[in-house]
Amino acid sequence: MSETRERTPSSGRDAGWLISADLLAVVLAFGGQIMLAHALLAEHYGWMVLAIDLYASLFLIIDLGLPTLIARDGTRSPSMVLPAVHRTYRLQALAALPFVLLAIVAAPQHWLNIDASTPLLVTAGLVAVVHVASYAPRSGLRVLGEARLEAMTKVVERSVTVAGYGLLVMQGSSSVVAYTLAFLIGAVAGWLLALAWLWRCAPKRTSGEAWEELGPSWTSPRALVMSALPFAITLGILPYVVRIEKFMVAAISGAETAAVFHVAQLAWLAGLVVPFAVRAALLPVLGGTRDTPALHRKEMNQALDMCFGLLPFGLFGGYLIVWGLAPLAFPSAYFDGRYGASAVQLFAVLLAGWAFTLLATPTYTSLMAGPKPWRFTQFILMVLLVAIALGYALVLNGSSEGGRVLYAAALASSLSAGALLLLSWWMSGEMAFVRGRSDEWALALVGSIFVIVGLVSHTFWWVFGLPLFCFTPQAWRAVRSTLR
Repeated sequence: MSETRERTPSSGRDAGWLISADLLAVVLAFGGQIMLAHALLAEHYGWMVLAIDLYASLFLIIDLGLPTLIARDGTRSPSMVLPAVHRTYRLQALAALPFVLLAIVAAPQHWLNIDASTPLLVTAGLVAVVHVASYAPRSGLRVLGEARLEAMTKVVERSVTVAGYGLLVMQGSSSVVAYTLAFLIGAVAGWLLALAWLWRCAPKRTSGEAWEELGPSWTSPRALVMSALPFAITLGILPYVVRIEKFMVAAISGAETAAVFHVAQLAWLAGLVVPFAVRAALLPVLGGTRDTPALHRKEMNQALDMCFGLLPFGLFGGYLIVWGLAPLAFPSAYFDGRYGASAVQLFAVLLAGWAFTLLATPTYTSLMAGPKPWRFTQFILMVLLVAIALGYALVLNGSSEGGRVLYAAALASSLSAGALLLLSWWMSGEMAFVRGRSDEWALALVGSIFVIVGLVSHTFWWVFGLPLFCFTPQAWRAVRSTLR
């Protein structure tokens, strides 16, 4: 360990590491999902997917928002990062007990028609808890400028999981509990590796250093909890923004139909690692520049350049990959329309939501890094309310026929992402920033709409989205300018 660290967070460099690792992890996860889809009955596969998603949503609140505070404030005093992680674990351990009791007493799996065994449910719950435990050390590595190590922990986690799936497939296993246990082992491997690397990389704390060096949020347990509470509430809400449509599909049409929507969402969620990686890399940078308007605006422009540049590659490349490979990888049941819709066409509708989420990343990360965390909570709550309203109108209150339910859920998801984009402009206070680049925004939005319409309708409207590649040179310049 070193007293003086020269390596600091960098939005372009760190985003590059995180995007690369996340995409590799997604490729591995895709392979794992292929194994699951072939090894398990559709109903059992649906149980596993829904159980993991359900407990991930329920237990994410015990994160308490503290890893987000570490990512936001850790650059102020790198030597306090490791003590901050230890402090986080103490508070999270206290918060975990009531949510474990809630899961036992409320039995939320019955709400989603998950008729699974207790060992499967317990294992899925442990997966969720271990993932929450991994967030603090990974945030610590990122604020120390070691996003490359954070990235490697994600690849190791996914590699161990998929290797476990592979061993089970070779043995001819069809046990959903065994496959969920392999998922748990991978999660534990990634968590422990992140802790080990943080312990090795973190600077030593000197005797004169105090919590105040991280900022006023860390001066007392009460101040810490109150500062983190908005992020904790946000984390409790956020999973439902992503999963609400899947839960509605399961409630209306059952686990098999939900499994089709899940396969379509797999590729969509894989694409979301790109904006999430940009957000993860950008948060420490914007947190460190929020009191310096000129530097803040510079980082915002560079982040937007990167998002504009990634847009056409995600739209065209994502669809081509899913169209070409998914039907070869997954059973035909997910693509032949027997449940009313093809997962590929559902993915084309979901692509619009991916584009909106990517374009919203700079502005909602600015809101997240700002001095008013409660405003970010209000933002996510408003997005959730919009998602619930759209889901109610289009899914729950629409046709109960399987295909229409699936398309309605995909449309509701994309419209919710559009609301996220518009709300991020307004609530971040960055409208002047948006207006200053209105021509580029117009090209990005109109071009994206043409691409989506062309892909969904199987027409050549997507040709009018080709000008989006004009953003590539400026995106490359933005990335190069942040490499150091």
